[in-house]
Amino acid sequence: MSALVWALWTATVLLDTGGQLAFKAAAGDPDAGDGLARWKHMLSRPWLWIGGACYVLEFLAWIAFLSLVPLGRGVLLGSINIVAIMLAGRWLFGEKLTPWRLAGMGLIGLGVAMVGAGA
Repeated sequence: MSALVWALWTATVLLDTGGQLAFKAAAGDPDAGDGLARWKHMLSRPWLWIGGACYVLEFLAWIAFLSLVPLGRGVLLGSINIVAIMLAGRWLFGEKLTPWRLAGMGLIGLGVAMVGAGA
């Protein structure tokens, strides 16, 4: 992969992970309340907006990335986002990483490595 492809792939991973983490922070706020009040609370906080901005930027990076790699390869490489999000969820939100989840992450990582190596 060229340096530009690596940069765009890294950008999509970071932006998708950042967006998911921001949405989780917005949705998991214990002070948010219920129903419409919850949505108003989330809209008044930066996390929801940061998540949306990450997704807009990720969309642009993803389109640029797909212009340089075949769709099948790009989608497979993009699946590493799942691993990044699960690790970040563990680190920031204390989410569980069960043996099955760890096995899944390992298989995804192996698959992405194989696709990245051109297999």
